[in-house]
Amino acid sequence: MRRSMLLAAGLLLCLPALAQYPEKPVTIVVPFAAGGPTDKVARDLAEALRKPLGATLVIENVGGVGGTLGANKVAKAAPDGYTVLLHHIGIASATALYRTLPYKTLEDFEYLGMVNEVPMTLIGRPSLPASNYAELTKWLDAHKGNVNLAHAGVGSASHLCGLMYQAAIKFEMTTVPYKGTAPAMNDLLGNQVDIMCDQTTNTTGQIEAGKVKAFAVMSPKRLPVGALAKLPTADESGVKGFSISVWHGLYAPKGTPKAVIDKLNAALRVALKDADFLKRQEALGAVVISDARLAPAEHKKFVEAEIGKLGPVIKAAGQYAD
Repeated sequence: MRRSMLLAAGLLLCLPALAQYPEKPVTIVVPFAAGGPTDKVARDLAEALRKPLGATLVIENVGGVGGTLGANKVAKAAPDGYTVLLHHIGIASATALYRTLPYKTLEDFEYLGMVNEVPMTLIGRPSLPASNYAELTKWLDAHKGNVNLAHAGVGSASHLCGLMYQAAIKFEMTTVPYKGTAPAMNDLLGNQVDIMCDQTTNTTGQIEAGKVKAFAVMSPKRLPVGALAKLPTADESGVKGFSISVWHGLYAPKGTPKAVIDKLNAALRVALKDADFLKRQEALGAVVISDARLAPAEHKKFVEAEIGKLGPVIKAAGQYAD
């Protein structure tokens, strides 16, 4: 009884501060280096959030260890709403890629809502003798044991897409890891590797310029943008039910007061309707979230499902990041 009274008293003391939130700048931690796709999303989102949240938002890049350093910083931060995390699909894949994590993904964060999804595309070297997915399938069958799949490093979006794709078509390729998308793309353009699965933010320009062979989009629906509109989905191409995207979500430390979570979520909903933000995301090839996953509970449910989808494939491949 005494403990309950003390907790209630503490909450009453906090109410004035919560009512004034935010009283100072809010930091968005990006667990990757500046200049990358996730950093771009964060900076666009920060601008869109400024007005509905009523605060300046500061971007802090805390890169390293596949995004886990930045995620851990937020997990251990004060739960006051002034430090939040913008993370992508890596927050789900890390639970399998890293056999020891310094935080618990489903327990150490408050889920604030999802932001966007960036579709993935399956592309090939310019000299690959296949012009569509059906021809690619025949080529793969004729070259079993001699197909190279490039990716941007263990844990990257292209790595995850490649693993999931191989599992879906039951076809093992020789994976070639690179230190980033740029060198992987350079070798693909130079015909040093055969295929790659990567997000539209990295492939659209090459596809539109006709510098790579494009075979499919890995999203549930076709993309209504430029040259991508001509590409069938993987499902349409015969890989039934297959889809994978790079999605982004917003997180706060566990224990952040509900009043603060509600304010952040309300501001996020407004920001995701901002005309400039929508335009910038479309230019990136990203689809802004407008469904139930804007709600914290649905966001968490989605991440839990992604952990369940990615984990078994990563463990079966035995390709760990630690």
